[in-house]
Amino acid sequence: QVQLQESGGGLAQAGTSLILSCSASGRTLSPWTMGWFRQAPGQGRTFVGAVTSSGHTEIADSVRDRFTISRDNAKNMMYLQMNNLKPEDTAVYSCAAKLDHLNRYPWWGQGTQVTVSS
Repeated sequence: QVQLQESGGGLAQAGTSLILSCSASGRTLSPWTMGWFRQAPGQGRTFVGAVTSSGHTEIADSVRDRFTISRDNAKNMMYLQMNNLKPEDTAVYSCAAKLDHLNRYPWWGQGTQVTVSS
């Protein structure tokens, strides 16, 4: 079974930066895609970004100019670099994984809280 664990969340001031990490353990997914999702209080879960096995990235329109996603396959790690944080970025951020060809993400982490104060 693939296990995912997020880290790096916390409290940040608006305009600052924060890096989230996702560590994967267990069975290796190859080829596989890893993605970031977030859920604000009282809201549904939304797509933030993803990176495929080849390193191709996709970022949601709402954060494209401020967030970047990357991965380190040797370390089984994925990162979300968040710049110029805004209060609207406050949410629980979760990482997820799937095989490249799948339409859905079967494997999920527990989530990490990001709170941005103004």
